[in-house]
Amino acid sequence: MTKADLVEEVTKLGDLTRRDSEVIVDTIFDSVIGALRSGDKIEIRGFGSFRIRQRKPRIGRNPKTGTRVEVPAKKVPYFKPSKELRDLVNPPAKSQEQPSAAPATAADGNSEPETPSA
Repeated sequence: MTKADLVEEVTKLGDLTRRDSEVIVDTIFDSVIGALRSGDKIEIRGFGSFRIRQRKPRIGRNPKTGTRVEVPAKKVPYFKPSKELRDLVNPPAKSQEQPSAAPATAADGNSEPETPSA
């Protein structure tokens, strides 16, 4: 889905012009970016949370030449989906009817034969 597709979805929701929908989508994106720049975290219940993670400086390698390159410390945005979103994307597998658990016997090859208890 692209930003234009998202604007179309917002336009379909009500009596909004395409321009109004663009303003809404841009405002949401700008708000998220502004909050992350200032170091805030954003939590949208049922969707997920956005945070900034600090990466330490490290030594990398140029894949073309193999020379060592210093990679400076940097901040990177991180998104953690909520449990509800994960469940919607990966619906739980339907449980299959299992036959009733019968005691295993040596004929099954699964366990030792049962011994009567006294």
